Amino acid sequence: MTTRTEHDSMGALEVPQSALYQAQTQRAVQNFRISPTPMPAGFIRAMLLLKQAAAHSNSALGLLDTEIASAISHAAASQLAVTDWSQYPVPVYQTGSGTSSNMNVNEVLATLASQALGRPVHPNDHVNLGQSSNDTVPTAIHVSAALAISQQLLPALTELQQAITTQSAISGAILKTGRTHLMDAMPVKFAQVFAGWQAQLNHAEVLLQEQLPRLQQLAQGGTAVGTGVNAAPGFANRFAAELSQLTGLPFVPSRNFFFSMSTQDTAVACSGVLKTLAVALLKVANDLRWMNSGPLAGLAEIELPALQPGSSIMPGKVNPVIPEAVAMACAQVIGHDAAITIAGQSGNFELNVMLPLVANNLLGSIDLLSGSCEAFARQCIAQMKVRADNTARVLALNPILVTALNPLIGYEKAALIAKQAYHQQRPILEVALELSGLPEAQLRVLLDPARLV
Repeated sequence: MTTRTEHDSMGALEVPQSALYQAQTQRAVQNFRISPTPMPAGFIRAMLLLKQAAAHSNSALGLLDTEIASAISHAAASQLAVTDWSQYPVPVYQTGSGTSSNMNVNEVLATLASQALGRPVHPNDHVNLGQSSNDTVPTAIHVSAALAISQQLLPALTELQQAITTQSAISGAILKTGRTHLMDAMPVKFAQVFAGWQAQLNHAEVLLQEQLPRLQQLAQGGTAVGTGVNAAPGFANRFAAELSQLTGLPFVPSRNFFFSMSTQDTAVACSGVLKTLAVALLKVANDLRWMNSGPLAGLAEIELPALQPGSSIMPGKVNPVIPEAVAMACAQVIGHDAAITIAGQSGNFELNVMLPLVANNLLGSIDLLSGSCEAFARQCIAQMKVRADNTARVLALNPILVTALNPLIGYEKAALIAKQAYHQQRPILEVALELSGLPEAQLRVLLDPARLV
């Protein structure tokens, strides 16, 4: 491999000739070999936006040569438009402040800006002016999460709820046997089942919306320890305004830089909400799997679309693959949350030192949940069919319908009717006619499943 020599404060180092990054990135690649997994794309894009906003701010404050600022901004814009991901090789498992990733972005932009200007642009003195990894990386976590929730997750969650609304309009009036403890219970309408799912999803949506104002409070301006040393007065406000213009989200400086840099409490809270959504999707996934079970020996209340062969040995077998895939994704989100909880405890004095892990897991959870919502909406809910013939047959035999007779004949006699109907596998109406002492016309009204929902 052809190389060139680059220098940093620790000396000279050979870097691939084709690399836009410089010595500090190369040191990180050589030092951090625990895992090759690079930082998430959303995090890198957020870093590029931050550098663009910082260049504009420093230029407006008279601290950065306007040509250099413009070159940095254009370099960031070009990378945002067409990102060469090979230029961002720093792994997730690096220094806990994320300094290597910050310098990676600084170096790439410095190289591109230098090429454009025909004179040196320094990664620290120019691109990183008025910034520290210690405030930039926490800011990138907030910005990337806020953008991903706004642009990916909330739209996907809306699509899923709309799919449920559409399916409810098609099949919501159909009755089915309700279940508690996985055992037969009083009847419900599919519309009521769907409404329960929607309420869970809407609850998570409201919680997500509540996280955005907190994520939009930024650490940028706190620099090394939260005091703002080496950042110009007014930089934090100017930066937030520039970033708001670039992204369309209303970012503001943190009310307390020490809080925003020494803790990741906002990310921990946000991850908790993502876990809440994962739990909701798991509930829906398991309901779908149970209702789809069969087609002969299970509940067989619905039929999910046949997407692929379900067995390498059993011909004709079809499995509920999307609910299973979503369930695994949700399990991973819950795992991410556990890791973020541990990372949140790693605020030592003025800096949290598990920032790259927080960024990776938070954005990973958002990606998984966005994809899960879209898969549910498009490949499950929109295409599922209710097996009304089967639900009606089972409901007619449901001995729990006798609950409606409790006020007239008492719990014990109702229990006797239920047990006899179950053991004889006869409709509850027939047995109630024999044992309740109530007239058929009245029993037909009282035991009508449609009346009981």
